Amino acid sequence: MLFTQIEFYFFFAVVFAVLLVARSFAIQKLVLLVASYYFYAYWDWRFAGLLLACTAVNYWLAGRMERSDNPGFRKLLVALSLVYSLGVLAYFKYFNFFVDTFKALIGEDPERFGALNIILPIGISFFTFQTLSYTIDVYRRDLKHCRRFTDFALYVAFFPQLVAGPIVRAAEFLPQLETRRVITWERGYDGFRQFVFGLFKKVFIADSLAQFVDPAFDSAGVLSGVTLWIAALAYAIQIYADFSGYSDMAIGLARAMGFDLSRNFDHPYLSRSVQEFWRRWHISLSSWLRDYLYIPLGGNRLGKVRNYVNLMLTMLLGGLWHGASWTFVFWGGWHGLALCAGRWWSQRRKGRKPREEGSHLLSSLIGWGITMLVVIVGWVFFRSPSFEVALTILGKMFTLAEGVSWYQPFTIGVIVAVSSYHLLLALGYRKWFELRANTVWAPAVLFTMIWLVIAFYPHDFQPFIYFQF
Repeated sequence: MLFTQIEFYFFFAVVFAVLLVARSFAIQKLVLLVASYYFYAYWDWRFAGLLLACTAVNYWLAGRMERSDNPGFRKLLVALSLVYSLGVLAYFKYFNFFVDTFKALIGEDPERFGALNIILPIGISFFTFQTLSYTIDVYRRDLKHCRRFTDFALYVAFFPQLVAGPIVRAAEFLPQLETRRVITWERGYDGFRQFVFGLFKKVFIADSLAQFVDPAFDSAGVLSGVTLWIAALAYAIQIYADFSGYSDMAIGLARAMGFDLSRNFDHPYLSRSVQEFWRRWHISLSSWLRDYLYIPLGGNRLGKVRNYVNLMLTMLLGGLWHGASWTFVFWGGWHGLALCAGRWWSQRRKGRKPREEGSHLLSSLIGWGITMLVVIVGWVFFRSPSFEVALTILGKMFTLAEGVSWYQPFTIGVIVAVSSYHLLLALGYRKWFELRANTVWAPAVLFTMIWLVIAFYPHDFQPFIYFQF
């Protein structure tokens, strides 16, 4: 069930109505738990059992960890949690990838060993990371074990963010299950506004851009360099609108029901460095990788060389998290190299005198330009089905090669509009876009956005990009 499907709106209307009339918070939570499992099972009921198994195993292991004072036994339990959760993820998401890679290394005929017909459960990367963060936090004594299994199950399965994030920490969500959630008009409006923003991004912007981006990447060999630059820019906007749109809808739905989820995007295309980009892009994933991978590896505490190694390992694994393909691994490594270069540059300039205002503005513009170049080149590898296609596209882009020139007016208009929007944000006009409830034009703008969504709703099925991860 997608947030953009009409079935979802009937589903949410029923859930919201029941929450309003429920007499106790216990009933509200039970309704949300049942609704969340129905929401997940609507796609394929068999994987609801997988979700329940992952929840139950990690809950039991965390309970045993908290009750034990034996350091060795507790390490064994957290190791079992890691092996089980990552094993499930590896089987469903990476088994065929590892087999194909092994066959390529030993030079075997790919047809000799048939691949397994494994269906990737939607959202497995997200709920796996959530259960892992819980068991690790309990192991570290940073978090008390949840006393009610149903509360923990709701934390894992909460339907707004179940299939594509944000990756929610137990320390942020479980305390909200201790007291009844208050559904107010103000929260309802805030949630509705953010949901409409996300829906507009997804349908009007991302899905419309896909009609240009998909054919451009499929026919890169015959298109001109300028057209491919437009396609690369359009994809950068598409993936941002698609994924941040889902996050906005998830956060908006949760807020309307009385729950608060953390912000997942903070205008990443305003970043002046790759480090800043990762503080603004997919914040829940980047913070998860920092806290549960980069810092445990040693972070920046073990010297410069080890710091660079830790950055590279974190980003390589972050790339692999996105998909079972070497193009995703390269994308992660590309960003890892950029982070290492940025860390080296910042250390080299440490201790120098502050720049004058004009010089600071120029360096900020240069930093922004370099960051966007790194990001867009990375997106070409992220989107391309193979290295050959990615290299073809980049080769044509940077030589401005001749070919078929294809310019879609809508795409050009979106690039100009999004660029203008970011420029206004950079100049300090953020309040223009808040659409507070007490402003006269807010209802007109929101309903205009809804009308555009209805008018431009795609005829073909358009899943969220991050559903494949």
